[in-house]
Amino acid sequence: MNTTHPTPYPEVNTLLQELLESVQAILGSHFVGMYLDGSLTSGDFDQDSDVDFVVVTDDEISGDLFAALQAMHERIATIDSWCAIQLEGSYMSQRALRRYDPAHTLHPNIERGRGERLKRIHHDEAWDIHRYVLRERGITLAGPAPRALIDPVSPARLRQAMLTLLSGWAAQILHEPAQIKHRGYQSYTVLSLCRVLYTLQYGTVVSKPVAARWAQATLNERWVPLIERAWAGRHAPGLEVSSEDVNETLEFIRYAMLTGLAVGQLDVKLS
Repeated sequence: MNTTHPTPYPEVNTLLQELLESVQAILGSHFVGMYLDGSLTSGDFDQDSDVDFVVVTDDEISGDLFAALQAMHERIATIDSWCAIQLEGSYMSQRALRRYDPAHTLHPNIERGRGERLKRIHHDEAWDIHRYVLRERGITLAGPAPRALIDPVSPARLRQAMLTLLSGWAAQILHEPAQIKHRGYQSYTVLSLCRVLYTLQYGTVVSKPVAARWAQATLNERWVPLIERAWAGRHAPGLEVSSEDVNETLEFIRYAMLTGLAVGQLDVKLS
């Protein structure tokens, strides 16, 4: 792997080099490795995608180190580049990365978007999706190979991760549908549900484009136009979504939940 040019996108590579050097300077001997996951690892990346990364440390980040990383991300967000606010990633200790442990789920995270700050959030069972992608096809920028740091993630664990998404993230949208009134998040929701359904069926993880194509070819034809509009909507995230598409997205969530109920334990109300 060419760590100077880890992706086919020069501006992304420049941004990642800046991030890597800054993180290493701040963490010093606490730095273990830095990796890419998400669409950059599957060949489906474009200018509307996240730049997904994970930094691994020898122990949990706190105090002055957290503050320094937070300030660093605020500085990087001001870089004059289309991808400067596309960074989305987490800082995890070796212990927390290896396998899901409900006693160690609170880790620093930065989400994409203008004005986002590094904060601590819970990385629940759904984060096994990231573990799987990192272990099987993650891109190493520095450090040991991901397989040396992460235990295998079984099909059963991946299905459970998707059930966790349905009972948490998706259920919240049912209760607060205003979240999907703009194309950006509505499109993300529809395409993520395609990936959820694919994993529930096959016990593995594919990219959103692959899952969307599979869903259009396999699921009830009712969902084909919704998925088509969701894919196009990624490129116009600020547009308002029609009430028809909001309602159809909510129905797609309920459909995915019914599938989840058929596959395993899903403690959620469909109303």
